[in-house]
Amino acid sequence: MARQITIEEVKKHKRKNSVWMIIHDDVYDVTRFLNEHPGGEDTLLEYAGKDGTQAFEDVHHSEDAREIMKKFKIGTLPPDQRNKSIVDCRSYTWVFLALAGAIALGVVWKKYLSK
Repeated sequence: MARQITIEEVKKHKRKNSVWMIIHDDVYDVTRFLNEHPGGEDTLLEYAGKDGTQAFEDVHHSEDAREIMKKFKIGTLPPDQRNKSIVDCRSYTWVFLALAGAIALGVVWKKYLSK
């Protein structure tokens, strides 16, 4: 069973000599990886003590990168803190619907004005 580490504990590790972060509810100590990270240490330091899941996925890391990160895993969040550390993309559904509605309205408006 993986060691359970709270979000509060992760927040304590946001200095260059101790960098922990959360990715997909797992906790990683990436301190030793700072100098090796292809994106530079600043990229990791930006998410030190925080959840870096969204940023990690936005970069579309390779399977090799995902395999490398396994050796830095030190634990996982307790069940009651999982999925609470990042904003769930589903909470933005209304934004996408509003944008789609605005585009549709724009198309209709343009057709109306062109008559």
